[in-house]
Amino acid sequence: MLSDHDTIVAPATAPGGAIAVIRVSGAKALTLCDRIFRGRTPLAEAAPYTVHYGTIVDAPAAEAESPRIVDDVLATVFRAPHSYTGEDSVEISCHGSSYIVAEILRLLTAAGGRMATPGEFTMRAYLAGKLDLAQAEAVGDLIAASSRAAHALATNQMRGGYSSALETLRDRLLHLTALLELELDFSEEDVEFADRRALRHTMEEIGTEIDRLRDTFALGNAIKEGVPVAITGAPNVGKSTLLNRLLGEERALVSEIAGTTRDVIEERINIDGVLFRFLDTAGIRATDDRLEQMGIERTMESIRRARIIIRMIEAGDIAGGRIEDSMPGVRKDQTLLTVINKLDLHPDTTLPTGAIGLSAKRGEGIDALRRALRKAVPTDELYHGDAVVSNSRHHAALVEAHTSLAQALDALDAGLPTDLLSEEIRDVIRHLGEITGRGSITPDEILKNIFSNFCVGK
Repeated sequence: MLSDHDTIVAPATAPGGAIAVIRVSGAKALTLCDRIFRGRTPLAEAAPYTVHYGTIVDAPAAEAESPRIVDDVLATVFRAPHSYTGEDSVEISCHGSSYIVAEILRLLTAAGGRMATPGEFTMRAYLAGKLDLAQAEAVGDLIAASSRAAHALATNQMRGGYSSALETLRDRLLHLTALLELELDFSEEDVEFADRRALRHTMEEIGTEIDRLRDTFALGNAIKEGVPVAITGAPNVGKSTLLNRLLGEERALVSEIAGTTRDVIEERINIDGVLFRFLDTAGIRATDDRLEQMGIERTMESIRRARIIIRMIEAGDIAGGRIEDSMPGVRKDQTLLTVINKLDLHPDTTLPTGAIGLSAKRGEGIDALRRALRKAVPTDELYHGDAVVSNSRHHAALVEAHTSLAQALDALDAGLPTDLLSEEIRDVIRHLGEITGRGSITPDEILKNIFSNFCVGK
């Protein structure tokens, strides 16, 4: 239940480390810990933001027996409302032994605590107003970040820059509705507080910003999940050899037999702080082999969902240094990199303008390809703290906000009555509020779905 305020406990660190941290949060967190913690000062009497050395003990049932010491620990005290969850909290730092962690958790639950569900600590932080919903989701993204760019993306969102941009839009829209609703109070006097031309100008400005945020999703999602790169070309052009060279290991099977790669092979590589998902695809050619045809169909699907397409051409197939400038099916939001392979076999080949020459077999030209891949993913604005959307739920809300704002502008042009125009604008406000969870009622099932994807202890 979202209203459950039991005292919850959970490990906050991954198993296997030298040190582990166990979190305890709730109204009885301090007194509960005092039942198993022995230090110079009881934690219930300790000042906030203080760290206390002591031991965790397992008190025997018989008073004549001595308590069993489980571990020497450090206990950090946080008091409501100045804690992550907004509740009294304790963080117990102990040795990382799985047995020690399990014993401390057992003692805490026996003393009256309850094991936390995934994301419950962060959900309590959200419900206590410590984080908005977008910031809370960024906590999960920060934990899952596997590259510098993904880390920057989550950090910017968690620190509120993203939420600040949305709140600014909501405030401007609320100001518009306030002016319109003020007109309703003076409807008999036929007073117009909101100049319609100025109103349209403001709404168009807000629409531009909504569209800008919406359009950042392609980049943000690619950075978060890994930028998809499709390696394409004819059979035996060297696609699998290139993937193996980029990986630094023999991952893809290499053979002189055409059609060896019959399925899409995916591998992840971090290049200068950005995670790329390379898709080694089946060679495209006419074939009667049903299995190879299925591989080619998957190749075409990989090309459709790739952000970057590496088109590999064998140096010996270039006539007079000329190739087609375009590749069928490539969209404007995709980057096409033309790679001329096997230059070791054809050293006199004249490279077409913009093409990257290499020998995947020898590793020559690989650094130039890496630089071109990295250049195709703009991250300068991201590293400077600009708002970038990476969450599909946020993107869907922005799409709805765009649609609602377009309807509001149509209503304005049609001279819709003030009360109905105000309602159209309030629809935009509602969709923006769904992203941060502020100014809107977020259903419990949505909250549970969001936080259930977190790990236990966060």
